Amino acid sequence: MPKLLIVEDDPASVLALRELLTRGGYRVVTAADGREALRLMFAERPDLMLLDLLVPELDGWRVLTRARDLSDLPVLVVSGLDDVDHRVKALRAGADDYLVKPFHPEELLARVEALLRRSGHRKWAGERVGEHLRLVPERRAAVWYGGEARLSEIEYRLLQLLVRNRGRVVTAQQLLTRVWEDGTAIGGDRVKFGVLRLRRKLREAAGPDAPDPIEAVRGAGYRFVTAEEIDRKRDEGPAGQGRNTQEKRPEAG
Repeated sequence: MPKLLIVEDDPASVLALRELLTRGGYRVVTAADGREALRLMFAERPDLMLLDLLVPELDGWRVLTRARDLSDLPVLVVSGLDDVDHRVKALRAGADDYLVKPFHPEELLARVEALLRRSGHRKWAGERVGEHLRLVPERRAAVWYGGEARLSEIEYRLLQLLVRNRGRVVTAQQLLTRVWEDGTAIGGDRVKFGVLRLRRKLREAAGPDAPDPIEAVRGAGYRFVTAEEIDRKRDEGPAGQGRNTQEKRPEAG
């Protein structure tokens, strides 16, 4: 039986959605604010999230951004914001569908069914990532080459975002906005030192012979190195790893 997470702060709406979806054959969990929604995403691992954009604590926009960092969880925005700009913004931010309140109950059920049918198996950032890395959300830790590193909230979110975009460069500005929630154009040192701390903890956990999974791309940002690249660097031996370290030294400051 699929499990749905409802993120909604209006008690009457929660009651109506719970009754409708339970009758439709779904298990339902609810969150009245954005922080609770993120906690339940990890704890409950739902199959789909119904998200109102105007919830307190963390608003729906930030919940949507974090959800995309954590998993491929299908997200149906259910909102009273009915203008085109909000719909376009939500879809571009990663929402899979957008339904405007008030809506017909049968339309909601049909959209939920369609999203679940298309979603298939979801990948969570808290699961094993390749052969060498496993993220452990309940302990806010990362197991890297068999050694466990306990991380701060910022370090864990930083690693999650890089893993979620593995193989692609994430700019310092994107990291500031989505990890530190700082939308300004300043604060590059926060990112640099955050990456340094994360690297150090992974190295201390795994030992000095384990490769560095975070690559600094000069003038662009950072990326998580894919498992194939890690294996190739390990096969190259100290010479290959030495080249990698030398390239990163200017970025590490």
